[in-house]
Amino acid sequence: MFCNPASFVTFSRVLFALFWRTRQMKSLQKYFNDLNTVICKRVIISTVLGLTFAISQTAISSGGGIVTDDPESLTGQIKEETYSPYAERDFPDMPLWGDTHLHTAISFDAGAFGVRLLPADAYRFAKGEEVVSSTGQKVRLSRPLDFLVVADHSDNMGFFPKLQEGAPYVMASEKGRRWHNMISQGGQVAVDAAAEMIMAFSQSEFPPELTSSPGTGIYRSTWDDLINAADDANEPGDFTAFIGYEWTSLVKGNNLHRVVMYRDGANRAQLMEPFTMTPPMGSPNPRDLWKWMAAYESKTAGQVLAIAHNGNMSNGVMFPDSKSFGKKLDKTYVEERARWEPLYEVTQIKGDGETHPYLSKNDEFADYETWAVGNLDLSELKKDEMLKGEYAREALKIGLELEQRLGTNPYQFGMIGSTDSHTGLATGEEDNFFGKHTGGEPNKDRYKHPMARVGDKEYSGYAPVASGWAAVWAEENTRASIFDAMQRRETYATTGSRIIVRFFGGWEFVDADANSRLPAKTGYAKGVPMGGELAAAPDGKSAPTFLVAALKDPFGGNLDRIQVIKGWMDGKGKLHEKVYDVAWSDGRQKDSATGKVPSVGNTVDVANASWTNTIGANELITVWKDPDFNPQDSAFYYVRVIEIPTPRWTAYDAKYFKLNMPPEVPMTTTERAYTSPIWYKP
Repeated sequence: MFCNPASFVTFSRVLFALFWRTRQMKSLQKYFNDLNTVICKRVIISTVLGLTFAISQTAISSGGGIVTDDPESLTGQIKEETYSPYAERDFPDMPLWGDTHLHTAISFDAGAFGVRLLPADAYRFAKGEEVVSSTGQKVRLSRPLDFLVVADHSDNMGFFPKLQEGAPYVMASEKGRRWHNMISQGGQVAVDAAAEMIMAFSQSEFPPELTSSPGTGIYRSTWDDLINAADDANEPGDFTAFIGYEWTSLVKGNNLHRVVMYRDGANRAQLMEPFTMTPPMGSPNPRDLWKWMAAYESKTAGQVLAIAHNGNMSNGVMFPDSKSFGKKLDKTYVEERARWEPLYEVTQIKGDGETHPYLSKNDEFADYETWAVGNLDLSELKKDEMLKGEYAREALKIGLELEQRLGTNPYQFGMIGSTDSHTGLATGEEDNFFGKHTGGEPNKDRYKHPMARVGDKEYSGYAPVASGWAAVWAEENTRASIFDAMQRRETYATTGSRIIVRFFGGWEFVDADANSRLPAKTGYAKGVPMGGELAAAPDGKSAPTFLVAALKDPFGGNLDRIQVIKGWMDGKGKLHEKVYDVAWSDGRQKDSATGKVPSVGNTVDVANASWTNTIGANELITVWKDPDFNPQDSAFYYVRVIEIPTPRWTAYDAKYFKLNMPPEVPMTTTERAYTSPIWYKP
């Protein structure tokens, strides 16, 4: 790691500038104490705290006020560019980190699997507090999160506590008695009960007499409890607790889930109960969810958005190109989807959703934590022809064609990651992974016990992914600011590492812009950030240029490379994609025949669950110009940042529990980040 003070000075200064906020500085001070085995503690503390001390000395040298000789400099009347490059800054200066998809005991499947943590516990954990998991293990994040959405399922909200206590109406039902008795036994029997309930729900066979529906007292009180927990945990400027829920659309096991997230507080959210997928009050059709969202905004004057996730379990129906629910895609469909779904959850516990090797045959990094077994309940296994309707990159391409045909791009979405953890614990780090549900919390056998089993089919115990986080470039840590940044798609996803990424597109960037230590100042001045659209080309400009910069996570692996992924539609309506290596470490040379940068290597010591950052780079920055640009072709561009290999959570398990993992268990990973695209429209 970083054991050379001279080489670490520049990195520390950039780190300090990026983290210059009270909460983040507190976070840094906390986790510096735990870096013995990862980063050379004395070097970092002496360097960063030295910078802190110098700045604080300047700040207090005038009795705690701002040091200035000119009172008029604080009046806002400055006409010329200021000497200070940080004065008059009005753009986001750091990413905020969060999870928009976490379940607690309020969700009937999480409760059935054994989680006992409630929303208040989840918020405390996200803020950096140590909690005790449902299996009795102490757990804490390496660094606090900045925001969290507890997104418990809207269907059957409030059902599980009644099942657990054996309420009279539950015990009057044959299925209710069976599930209550199984849950009471605990262990694998309780897990089997949870699987049965999920199967019944996904196949629309859940007993109506057991269903907790909007309009009932149980449902209303549970929703109020969720709202109040979020409002109680919300600390504007320091931590944002969003109100939200998951609308769990399942049609014959095909996953069309969305997280619905509110910009609002309790005063508006309490005016309407959530939408469900269970008829007659609910519906599994996304068009009906969008109608509910429109009704909510009309009734309350509030704002909501929806985030789709796990297209890889939809069996091809997440991103339709012609029909949805038997109805032909039309102008209304594409406009409403574009209006209500500005983001897509591209990576999470149940697999990565950027692309698939079948779809991206020339992409050597395409096969990352791929889940392509079947739909959610494994009632139908995967077929190759389904894949194009499941993955983000392909959806972005399909969106270009739909825009030309119907006038609006329904898949002009930004990228985020989140966990979808059903433990009440937002754990997205390999060395701190607490699984999908309580049966997957750390134990010596979790790798060999199926995450879920349906009949003779299963998702293996080692398949879950320690992923991911949502990074948002927001001006301040508030519901309004983060929500608005999501609406403009100024977001990116990571698989668990906290890589800092900037991405700007325009027509005026030059190589010298990559020499700046303040790339964002240049980026916003000359172009648009991730999530934006390129303006028309000025006269004399033959191709767009892009400024891209990445800074490693101080806890993570060094950076291997930055790639720009381009998708476009040519004049004949054919869709294309290409991956460009644009910046990379260690002075490697592109292969003249393939144009690809060779592998960075691998320093992982699997037996000790460790690695050395003797390869890769602390930071990468470049200006790239599209060499294949055709001004007549619609296109999108997004950035993928790849880390050097590091130990996977299974390696940490093997070391801690002294296990010999079977050869089929993956033991290393290559963490990465995906930015929201920038679009070009002729």
